[in-house]
Amino acid sequence: MKAQRACCMQMFCLILHSVKWKIVAKADRLLTLISLLKGRRTVITARQLAETLEISERTVYRDIQLLIDTGLPIEGEAGVGYMLKSGADIPPIMFTSEELLAIQLGLKMVKGWTDKALAIAAEQARVKIEAVLPERLKQTRMQHTVLIPEYYIESISAQHSIVIREAIANKCGLNMVYERADTTQSTRMVIPLGLVHWGKTWTLVAWCFMRNDYREFRLDRIQGLTCISSDHLPHLPAENNEISLEAYVAQLKL
Repeated sequence: MKAQRACCMQMFCLILHSVKWKIVAKADRLLTLISLLKGRRTVITARQLAETLEISERTVYRDIQLLIDTGLPIEGEAGVGYMLKSGADIPPIMFTSEELLAIQLGLKMVKGWTDKALAIAAEQARVKIEAVLPERLKQTRMQHTVLIPEYYIESISAQHSIVIREAIANKCGLNMVYERADTTQSTRMVIPLGLVHWGKTWTLVAWCFMRNDYREFRLDRIQGLTCISSDHLPHLPAENNEISLEAYVAQLKL
């Protein structure tokens, strides 16, 4: 008898756990669905939602109807697509534990692998996020230990990063003293386009007037940087008037 009761109790716990898991999974799915709708200005189809959420279109239709029944201002119909009504006031979406872990890891990477200004911004963002977290998620967050060493923040490369980011934001050029791989130095005038992190090193993607082409420069080989007003930059050849980081990336894919 005791063995039967123990067996029944075990089965009951398994069923209860399964039901609880399904409820939580559905809640997470509905939150993700709201996030997808909230972040768009145009309609998104049920097929697109199904592919993103890895569920069937039929499940999408059921979830959409459930959200509409609860009062969420969703416009659209099957076969056309869905979007939130213009001006809809939707409260912020709470993070799942995995999303929170991803954010935590990302902020630590920013603190450890970028310049001091971005490190400070990352820490401020972390404080703001944790200030609005419920206790349940704070406890979940503390169960995960992710260590990112902050070896980069005080380096010369990080200091160059600040100057480069400011130049990009202000649409300025740069005069750069650069050490080649063979340790010889050259002076370049460039238009900075973006920064790329390769794990151990950062590189500057720029338009180089000396080479009249896109070039990459390792930040740890830059010996000096000076900003130049766009008015004092040489004129680009007519065929290269539209230089950008996107154009450089597109060129790599050819």
